[in-house]
Amino acid sequence: MKRALVTGGARGLGAATAVRLRADGIEVVTVDRAGDVDELVDITDEDAVAHLASHLGPVDILVNSAGIVGPNMPLVETTPAEWRTTFEVNVLGTVAMMRAFIPGMVERGWGRVVNFASMAGKDGNPNLAVYSASKAAVIALTKSAGKELATTGVLINAIAPAVIATPMNDATAPDVLAHITSLIPMKRVGEATEVAELVAWLASEKVSFSTGAVYDISGGRATY
Repeated sequence: MKRALVTGGARGLGAATAVRLRADGIEVVTVDRAGDVDELVDITDEDAVAHLASHLGPVDILVNSAGIVGPNMPLVETTPAEWRTTFEVNVLGTVAMMRAFIPGMVERGWGRVVNFASMAGKDGNPNLAVYSASKAAVIALTKSAGKELATTGVLINAIAPAVIATPMNDATAPDVLAHITSLIPMKRVGEATEVAELVAWLASEKVSFSTGAVYDISGGRATY
């Protein structure tokens, strides 16, 4: 039985992903800094991540779903502290998990990493400069790591959702939410279960010739 670790597993896309992977017979360990999960860990705490890796043992699939929206405001009003906080979670937290669990995958010759980016990281959403920049970093991180590990049996891919109905988006300003929903040709937000289906494929043996790639799940918003 393969084992998956899902960060941000307490709710939203992480929780939906955990349910979907378990349906495939995968043992899933959910991680979050709060909520009903298997492991309470702050992924921005390198020592805590190292301890998690040491006591958990082998992980075959890593899904980096943990993330925060950050400040909803014009770029010039954002503060360095807000940039640091958002990047700590969305980028450095993802990096910490990859550094902790990829070596074991490489050693065993098989692994799947799925990083959660966003359409914001490709298009840039107005008044969400910090979030958009952090998700662009996740995309570049995924492409770089995918190339590095291309011959190891460990595949690193990212997904770029448009607006999905999750608790995280409950905190997004209504006018911003309306704007980014209006960009979707299907004229609706996505469902967490729809995203989980894509993650399940990327976490499986069915994907074999794709790494360092970004998969849009955007209701038609993505055009490149």
